[in-house]
Amino acid sequence: MSTTQALVQQIKKELKAAGITYAALARELGLAESSVKRMLATGDMPLSRIDAICQVLRCDFADLARQVAEAQPLAQSLTLAQERAIVGDRKLLLLATCCVSLWTVEQILATYRVTEAEVVRGLAELDRLGIIELRPLNRYRLKVAKTFRWRPHGPVMRFFREEVTADYFAGGFDGSGELLTLVHGQIGRPLALQFQARLMKVAEDFAQQHLADQKLPPEQKRPFTLVLGLRSWVLAAFRDLKREGAGTAY
Repeated sequence: MSTTQALVQQIKKELKAAGITYAALARELGLAESSVKRMLATGDMPLSRIDAICQVLRCDFADLARQVAEAQPLAQSLTLAQERAIVGDRKLLLLATCCVSLWTVEQILATYRVTEAEVVRGLAELDRLGIIELRPLNRYRLKVAKTFRWRPHGPVMRFFREEVTADYFAGGFDGSGELLTLVHGQIGRPLALQFQARLMKVAEDFAQQHLADQKLPPEQKRPFTLVLGLRSWVLAAFRDLKREGAGTAY
């Protein structure tokens, strides 16, 4: 959907919410009802007309534009260029991670040894890359979904495998609220897709809980990282023990 179409759809939604019919809008604008219907059907209207409609709705164009932006679908993945830019700068990677976790500038400055100027420059770069939409007072809107997926063989996952995996799994997973479970098994191929969907639901629930707990005081929260994996594979230590022509094993 184009930006113009999205704007028209938002206007229609606002009219409906306000209980304003096309006939009533036509009277307010001094137009025929047929002209209003055609205008909203084609999206062909000057900015002055949009301003007039906003006056009828008792909102301004900035509010309308913000609602359109917030209604746009969030990206489920990043481009190769975006990932390369993020992983190529450690502080930018830090800021991107903080933004995905919806941290404020104040939280970032209180937690990490970075200057306000560095944070502002980093946010501007993330805005340029299309990962966030930077707003006044260094606030931002995330333009990627909380459960977006890094490119399977992209720069970030390569960094994750080389720099993060060992660090993450070095822990004992024995703290409060921590868990590590490894389950081997053979299941039907269609069921693997069902388990994949259920795991994604767990990821979405975790992301939604993160959003819901944003208002909790810091002392009532702890940082957790949820890693989900489901892969058909044979452990490297067992591969040379397989018989020739044997089926899938683990």
